[in-house]
Amino acid sequence: MLGEAILKGMAVTAKNFFGSYVSEERLPTIQYPEERQKLPEATRQFPFLVYDGEDPMKGLRCVACQICEKECPPKCIYIVKSKDKRVDYKGQPQFYPATFDIDISVCMSCGICAEVCPFESIKMDTEFELANTNRFGGLLVNKHQLAKSNEHYRKIHPKDAAESDAVIAAEKAKAEAKAKADAEAKAKAAAAAKAAAAAAPAKTAPADAAK
Repeated sequence: MLGEAILKGMAVTAKNFFGSYVSEERLPTIQYPEERQKLPEATRQFPFLVYDGEDPMKGLRCVACQICEKECPPKCIYIVKSKDKRVDYKGQPQFYPATFDIDISVCMSCGICAEVCPFESIKMDTEFELANTNRFGGLLVNKHQLAKSNEHYRKIHPKDAAESDAVIAAEKAKAEAKAKADAEAKAKAAAAAKAAAAAAPAKTAPADAAK
């Protein structure tokens, strides 16, 4: 039938138009920016650095391993490793990024940096309103701008954040168990050495008396 496809299209349009008065699911548009669309959990835009605790810089998970910098296809990540170390969440001394910059104007939001990070420290954000009048400096973000709390990560990606927290908790428990075992072994060795030292004079006493 001539025009059948047009009639079908008009029927779909009419269904959505009249249905929008009774169901929000039928609304074809939203009143942006007053209204914001709820983004799905899988949404990814640009990377950010996760930190734990209250202090963004002290709580950064990043240890400046530079894997993300090497794997980044457009080479938009720039990292300088620190000269000193600080204690991480596992109680181990680790390096940290003295400089961590990402050029958002070059980043293509591929998410490879988040995939290759072995420390659960770099993740993909959902924020997309990053327009800036400064084409160069305004889109070059540093570690202070990139740092966002683990609570923020849980809010935008609850499922992934739960898995990430489980990995970190397991690593922390493993490190604590190892530290406890090492401490017990050290204490046992010290006790054995002390006992051996106490027994040594008793063995040499008869020889000294014979003289």
